Amino acid sequence: MVDKKQVKLILEDNSIFYGFSFGSEKSVSGEVVFNTGMVGYPETMTDPSYKGQILVLTYPLIGNYGIPSDDQENNLKKHFESDKIHLQGLIVSDYSKDHNHWNSEKSLSGWMKEQDIPGIYGIDTRELTKKLRENGTMLGKIICNDNDIVLDDPNKRNLVSEVSVKESVIYNEQGDKKVVVIDCGVKNNIIRCLVERNCCVIKVPWDYDFFKHEFDAVLISNGPGNPKMCKETINNVKKCLEKDIPTFGICLGNQILALAADADTYKLKYGHRSQNQPCIEVGTKRCYITSQNHGYAVDTKTLPEGWLPWFENANDGTNEGIKHKTKPFMSFQGHPEHYPGPVDTNFLFDKFIENIGKDFQSQKFVSIKI
Repeated sequence: MVDKKQVKLILEDNSIFYGFSFGSEKSVSGEVVFNTGMVGYPETMTDPSYKGQILVLTYPLIGNYGIPSDDQENNLKKHFESDKIHLQGLIVSDYSKDHNHWNSEKSLSGWMKEQDIPGIYGIDTRELTKKLRENGTMLGKIICNDNDIVLDDPNKRNLVSEVSVKESVIYNEQGDKKVVVIDCGVKNNIIRCLVERNCCVIKVPWDYDFFKHEFDAVLISNGPGNPKMCKETINNVKKCLEKDIPTFGICLGNQILALAADADTYKLKYGHRSQNQPCIEVGTKRCYITSQNHGYAVDTKTLPEGWLPWFENANDGTNEGIKHKTKPFMSFQGHPEHYPGPVDTNFLFDKFIENIGKDFQSQKFVSIKI
């Protein structure tokens, strides 16, 4: 019988949850958040939007289908949303040491050890989630081997700068339309969705001046942390709006688009993280089930003239997307690219592509090529 190493989670209110270690044996600090999805932990853990966070999975059994291969497709990891795990640590009720799946190559714990990510199992995740719902997202730390550390608030850092690429990368160079993707922590499937629509994707750093390149449209990606930290991104998107460039924001991109339009954003009590968030298209009775991962939202009361709320969350009424009345600007707070989650809003990529080349586009920007 394998000895169980006891570890603990300490929250900022000094409450303590005891459990057992899996993955890497190390102490970490971060923002403790919960996700109510039932599957998709490989994709979730590699989502850069979780940078700085300790993730609680509410589904009780985790690890039973292991971790898939590192196969590549179009220079992207086929089964993951980035090249590595981004969250600080993982908290589950019951970790499955045995795994079985046709595509499984290693255990969840083994994968986490490889990437130096700690995990806790054996705690009451229902009690922990109720505390986070009632009190709001809290800072916390996983303590292993009695190695105590200080609490760190990741939202005080520019987390986007930590996950964004440092140099531009091109995918599907021969594509019909050139789309600049501002990498604030972009998920791989956003790029896949554009490539599937025969777009040439130019992924650029979060603070990059992309106006010196040739392109047809701009997509602002998902990402971690407070959108107001991304001042350079906001200023570049302002230029897109001034020049009527077709622009599409996803998740953090929704918030950045709003800030570029001079609206405001705020922090949610505990955010939306799951694959079952219902979103209603404003002005209709149509509801979409969506995948989401965000802790901030757009304050629609601050939207300037010409802008409209597009979607809202059916659970709490918060904003889930905005659009302009006459210009080619649109955004969605959820994840239309899914992975994991439902594909209900995948059509938003088609709407974005349709905006490219319409009469309201003022010009194509041509200068040097990458």
